[in-house]
Amino acid sequence: MSILGFVGLGRMGGAMAARLAARGHEIVAFDPAPAAREAARGWGARLVGSPRAVADEAAVVFLSLPHPQVVLDTVVGANALRQGQALELCVDLSTSGPQVAQQLAAGLALHGVDSIEAPVSGGIKGAREGTLALMAAGPEAAFERAREFLEIFGKPFYMGTAPGAGQTMKLVNNLLGACAIAITSEGMALGIKAGLDPKRMIDVLNVSSGRSSATLDKWPRSVLPRTFDFGFAAGLCLKDIRLCLDSARDLKVPVPVADAVGALLERTVATLGQDADFTAMARIVEADAGLDPDRPA
Repeated sequence: MSILGFVGLGRMGGAMAARLAARGHEIVAFDPAPAAREAARGWGARLVGSPRAVADEAAVVFLSLPHPQVVLDTVVGANALRQGQALELCVDLSTSGPQVAQQLAAGLALHGVDSIEAPVSGGIKGAREGTLALMAAGPEAAFERAREFLEIFGKPFYMGTAPGAGQTMKLVNNLLGACAIAITSEGMALGIKAGLDPKRMIDVLNVSSGRSSATLDKWPRSVLPRTFDFGFAAGLCLKDIRLCLDSARDLKVPVPVADAVGALLERTVATLGQDADFTAMARIVEADAGLDPDRPA
């Protein structure tokens, strides 16, 4: 089996890296967080002291990192992956946006290294169970090299050779998912204020034309029980929507609905904090409607 590199061992990255290890691959890894490193040791990762040290040993290195600047620093900054002696292929599983994908591809090409972007959708549950959707782009031969590993995480979709194509697809997906939460929050608040039972509302919506990822999954799991713990931070969702809005401006695509959802996420983060779950957008809408967002289930 292969020696594979992994940088970023948080809830998503740690789960994906553990799946590679469970298939018999040796994982050499880096994460600055002590808790993430300790968890990775538990499933057998070999920890090293920097991204460059990972790339000194592994020809194929995966990234799962929270923010675009962290991705850039990890790949092309000081003591970064691009300086590694073994690196041949870098696979960015993060949602870092099309501009960063283009910068990575160009920067790594100067060192003779291929770059594949493959941002993922499916949450922590999907990462653990290997049911993620991966939206990949980059050189076709490099994608084929990475495919066997990507299929351990879920189902890869090849979006083409253009750097940024996979990231754009991921931003579109996350925009639609956030929009579903926002509009479902408004519809549910309207019904609850009129005296309808929220569980019965979801039952009706899920067999009607109003169903969505929000009604099918997020409300039953996180909003109706008032736990707001679906597993995706509002701060990270806001980061993705900002990247989407930036891309829309670059492409001169008017997105007034996306602007409104971005504003709701801004308020959610400002009110409840970066680490609040993105389903907590419903709490902001409920408060605006005069409902008690802290009511019991």
